[in-house]
Amino acid sequence: MMTDFKELAQLSPFELKDELIKHASGNKNKTMLNAGRGNPNFLATLPRLAFFQLGLFACSESELSYSYMKQDIGGIPDNEGMLERFERFISDNLQLPEVCFLRNSFSYVKDQLGLSGKDFIQEMVEGILGCNYPVPSRMLTISEQIVRHYLLREMSGSDASTDDIEVFAVEGGTAAMAYIFDTLKENRLLSKGDKVAIGMPVFTPYIEIPQLEEYGLEIVPINAEPENNWQYSDEELDKLKDPDIKIFFCINPSNPASVKLDDRCLQKISSIVSNERKDLIILTDDVYGTFADDFKSLFAVCPYNTILVYSFSKYFGATGWRLGAIATHKNNVLDDKLSAMPKDIKEELHKRYSSIITNVEDLHFIDRLVADSRAVALNHTAGLSLPQQIQMVMFSLFALMDEHDEYKKILKKVIRQRQCALYRELGVEVPQDGQSVDYYTLLDLESIATQLYNADFALWLRKNFSHNELLFRIATETGVILLPGKGFGSQHPSARASLANLNEYQYAQIGKMLREMAKEYYDKYCAIS
Repeated sequence: MMTDFKELAQLSPFELKDELIKHASGNKNKTMLNAGRGNPNFLATLPRLAFFQLGLFACSESELSYSYMKQDIGGIPDNEGMLERFERFISDNLQLPEVCFLRNSFSYVKDQLGLSGKDFIQEMVEGILGCNYPVPSRMLTISEQIVRHYLLREMSGSDASTDDIEVFAVEGGTAAMAYIFDTLKENRLLSKGDKVAIGMPVFTPYIEIPQLEEYGLEIVPINAEPENNWQYSDEELDKLKDPDIKIFFCINPSNPASVKLDDRCLQKISSIVSNERKDLIILTDDVYGTFADDFKSLFAVCPYNTILVYSFSKYFGATGWRLGAIATHKNNVLDDKLSAMPKDIKEELHKRYSSIITNVEDLHFIDRLVADSRAVALNHTAGLSLPQQIQMVMFSLFALMDEHDEYKKILKKVIRQRQCALYRELGVEVPQDGQSVDYYTLLDLESIATQLYNADFALWLRKNFSHNELLFRIATETGVILLPGKGFGSQHPSARASLANLNEYQYAQIGKMLREMAKEYYDKYCAIS
């Protein structure tokens, strides 16, 4: 039975992804190469090794409480003498690089960050054992301070003013999105029918969640175009001047274009916010920021207005750990909007949160996120699991102590070598853009057809095959999975390939197979022309 590619091309993004996998894996003569998934195949090992060594020390501390028994039982570690035992553990195991890392971490926290070394060790030991509830529920005290330093260094090029921000540790970027949408709605900061501006193209849930019945938001696209190097034009950004737009969602660097906002865009947004939209809420998802050169977040440019979402998943190869953070500055538009709410809404919110605080008006937006994440009534058991928080700290310290960004340089080199291999075998030039992060690459199918052959052939392809139809043919005939750029809200016919989840030789294979397929279609075109 012939496959109806035109019908398959109409599927929703998630259905389309599953069908592409089915068709690619169904070709027994080709190895499936899934370049559609963003999960990296690299990961940071040293902070993981340190985590496991710290766990061994923590277990030995726990066993001291019941050392007279032989039943594999331990107790909550006793802080008395713990620091001395930790130093002895370090001294006895210095031949291990991860133990050297723990020693250096202790020194860095104490001497560079000015935090209590004793409190740090106690928090790490109890946290990695997971023997208590998260207290404070938003994030462990020392852990939050370390993650603040990491976020500010990576998002603004500085680790100063950490006292000015607050962090909520969450189960990855997806949990952050869910919590933020929910709390904005529950606190009447977003209501049905409100306008939300979304930087396009974008990770599809940012398009799909606002349209759900419980939110019912009107989307105003802020479009970035390839001819503008995937930057927002001044005309598009001017849409943010509309006072009916309550919030601007932005992924920076973008997904799928994988391009960071340039200085012009940042300055334009800052000017609009400063001069005309002091009330605008900005939500920036900066998961790919750590792959960029000289990255600066809207969180640094518009601190009063911006909620920062950051996930440790991509940079550290930790998608399975579910580690993310939401950060706001202590002085922010969200808390000021809550203070200015009408009396009747304040009374409703008082009923919602009065079980956890007497004066609800003192409850910051970020702490309302914590409460709402556990349906308020379970606020006392809220918070990211403690072992997850400790691994987050290990990742943060790993980056903070890497003064010359050696890890970052290696990842950038790996990704860009893969990109070169793909385009070399494809037979077209590597796109050049100083703002590009290259975690993903968008393959402009029409442009590639033109470069390989001519514009008439590209026009014939466009007339005879829809964009998604071509992706199904690629999957079926080559085993290569690419995702449609249009599935991310792009109006441009392109295919997204992740440069993070396959090896270099596999990207070379993809380029070669795509070129061979283009040749076959060109021969068909010539035969009927």
